[in-house]
Amino acid sequence: MRYNSPMGDNSRTITVNRKAYHDYHIGDTYEAGLVLMGSEIKSIRDGRVNLKDAYARVENGELWLFNSHISQYSAASYNGHEPGRKRKLLVHRKEIDELERLSKQKSLTLIPVRLYIKHGVAKIALAVARGKKLYDKRESIAKRDQDRELERVVKHRNK
Repeated sequence: MRYNSPMGDNSRTITVNRKAYHDYHIGDTYEAGLVLMGSEIKSIRDGRVNLKDAYARVENGELWLFNSHISQYSAASYNGHEPGRKRKLLVHRKEIDELERLSKQKSLTLIPVRLYIKHGVAKIALAVARGKKLYDKRESIAKRDQDRELERVVKHRNK
């Protein structure tokens, strides 16, 4: 389901993939559920998640999340989960078909940008993204520095 608001009702952000905003031009965003083991959801609630190098891909008509790292839960038994395993994402069939079509276009990929808990269920926000070139990254850094300097000037002027 496509979603607009980064903060829905009763949602708590666990992690944001800040590297994705630096390395990619972010397009449409989709909300997906995650198929998790019990020890994984406990680690997620503790905030022990890393989405830095993660991506999603459609394989055999199903959407999968790769390279996400959910640390092992310390209180779990000997049969916990594997931290780097691929995880199935839950979205509607029409959305899977649309995401597959978009990801096959030249230089478009599916990147997780945010992991959150909504109404007690773990959700992930997937964005259709296009990689930035080096000069685009430099422009983003320059714009960010310019905005910081402007905020500093306004802050000192208001004192």
